[in-house]
Amino acid sequence: MAVFEVFAREKRELSNSDMARLLSLPESSTSDLLHTLHSLGYLMRTTRTRRFYPTGRLSEIARQIAENDPLTTVAQEAIEQVSARTNESVFFGVLDGTAVKVMAVQASRLPLRYIIEVGYRAALHASALGKGLLGLLPPEEARETLAKSSLRAVTPHTVVDIDTLMAQVAKGRKRGWYEAHEEGSEGVHGLAVTGWLGGQAAGISLAGPAERMKKNHDAYLAALIEVRDALMSEE
Repeated sequence: MAVFEVFAREKRELSNSDMARLLSLPESSTSDLLHTLHSLGYLMRTTRTRRFYPTGRLSEIARQIAENDPLTTVAQEAIEQVSARTNESVFFGVLDGTAVKVMAVQASRLPLRYIIEVGYRAALHASALGKGLLGLLPPEEARETLAKSSLRAVTPHTVVDIDTLMAQVAKGRKRGWYEAHEEGSEGVHGLAVTGWLGGQAAGISLAGPAERMKKNHDAYLAALIEVRDALMSEE
């Protein structure tokens, strides 16, 4: 892996001696590494200088692995379980820098529903799931993450003050669940629970029309917590 990291950093063809110097390894050991990778099709050699450079094989292998990512499978199963009990739109997301990256979506079958797409990046400060993921971080790291974020007012109800947001995160951490009231989209309330899945900060959230969410709050929350507890750890 260090060989590929060097190629990614250098962005050029490299000789055996170049790689040995950059890896701080003997040239004989480096030669074995490079020739093995070359024989397996992960490296090519230039015709004249005989320098090495990666082929597309590693990218293809990574693509095949990503297509069968177990996290995506687990995420889909989790949201299907919550959706079956609530019939609201359910999302599974992970912390991705200063945003929530949505990994799986199960849309409600009701006529009035909230919909987002897989791959959507939601603001941490304006979503229940974002607050929940912040709640998994040490408070100072959560504060620093918010400070790096673009805290714009998405709706008139969006909270952009860091101290207020940190208080909301602390409250959610204490009770074990998080909420957002028309902060990311007008007329929409969200609930979320979060935890650790294979070392990844992740969470499950459902969202729907404010009145319907208020009416079914306890039942929806129970469904989220049950699935979260069966799937994730809190630390």
